Amino acid sequence: MNIILLGPPGAGKGTQSLRLVNKYGMRQLSTGDMLRAAVKAQTPVGLQAKAVMDAGELVSDEIVSALISAELAAMGDETGAIFDGYPRTAEQAHSLDDILKEHGRTLDYVIELEVNEDALVERITGRYTCANCGKGYHDIFEQPKQVGVCDRCGSTEFKRRPDDNEATVRTRMAEYRAKTAPILPIYEARGIVSRVDGMADIDEVTEAITGIVS
Repeated sequence: MNIILLGPPGAGKGTQSLRLVNKYGMRQLSTGDMLRAAVKAQTPVGLQAKAVMDAGELVSDEIVSALISAELAAMGDETGAIFDGYPRTAEQAHSLDDILKEHGRTLDYVIELEVNEDALVERITGRYTCANCGKGYHDIFEQPKQVGVCDRCGSTEFKRRPDDNEATVRTRMAEYRAKTAPILPIYEARGIVSRVDGMADIDEVTEAITGIVS
């Protein structure tokens, strides 16, 4: 089973991917994670990507495609793939078709996590973590039981990601709508697109996704 999870940053793709991994034994293919791992391992593709990034340039579709192809080859035919963060453009969607065909795979489902932009801004900008143990909190949805003290480790130091601000979140949303959303018609024409309310409770989102892929 091969799945694409679509949705803007903060929609919950990572969380839902992990649950699919645990339930079905699939492999989550996050292009960002794969790039970092390849660079760290100094693989041929990783060295190529590092040279591009060190030059301050964007990693090309060809390099990303090579990473995905290598990962699929290493996984073996029995393991399903969850594509998280790829494809982002129509060109990448067509490249993925070629990669899957090369490895004797087909794309089974494209699932979009639909979100409300204002609610997503609230969700993301309210996030913070314990600076010591990394436990996550939220200004509204999940505060420490004792104000200013981490429930897990007792630390009083917290931090926020610098890019978890309204301007950045709305820019990401606009980029998603402009670049990624247009790939949906490609898959809608094949009848493999489903949509899930990404603003629902995490367990409800999981239930909806498993209902689709089961």
